[in-house]
Amino acid sequence: MGAERQPQHVTARLAPGLPSLRRRRTWRVVATAVAAACERNGMRICEFSMQSNHIHLLVEADGNEGLSRGMQGLLVRLARRLNRHWQRRGTVFPDRYHAVAITCPKQARNTLAYVLNNARKHGYEDAPEGWVDPYSSAPWFDAYSDRAPERAFGRPTAEPLLWLLREGWANAGGSFPTDYLPSRRATLARRRKAKRRAGTGRRRRR
Repeated sequence: MGAERQPQHVTARLAPGLPSLRRRRTWRVVATAVAAACERNGMRICEFSMQSNHIHLLVEADGNEGLSRGMQGLLVRLARRLNRHWQRRGTVFPDRYHAVAITCPKQARNTLAYVLNNARKHGYEDAPEGWVDPYSSAPWFDAYSDRAPERAFGRPTAEPLLWLLREGWANAGGSFPTDYLPSRRATLARRRKAKRRAGTGRRRRR
């Protein structure tokens, strides 16, 4: 099945040694570029988040060609604006982007949470309940279980058109809280299971 029927989780990494993306002025540069490209070249950018050296995007495209053309246009636009912002020349995104197709509601729900809440994986593990990453489209996300959208206007992304991102993801468990990360949940479950096994082993040796 082609990209025209499947949303894509896309990751693009910066070249080593560049400044962090997680700065207020840099956020404005990136958000403006995303807003300008969010419905161009056969691709829609539906959600995104910026970490220090990489960007996560949830996109929909009019086929594989639309995905390739849309991402090329976005990365060229970002590279030009970031180089101007940083007053430099040179490569900004040295490698081709990485894209993973989203094929089912459970994967769509987990990927939404992973992209929007990704900052909690990168140094914000102890952020309070209800906190959302200001360097992402999370403040506009209207399906958190523990908070309402923060910004009613100026959304920098496009509304999803494909069923999986529009509503299908909710069939796999409904809304999720702001501190939900599928990978962290799995890690905690493995740790609890390992502790139970260790405790059972000690009791048996006694």
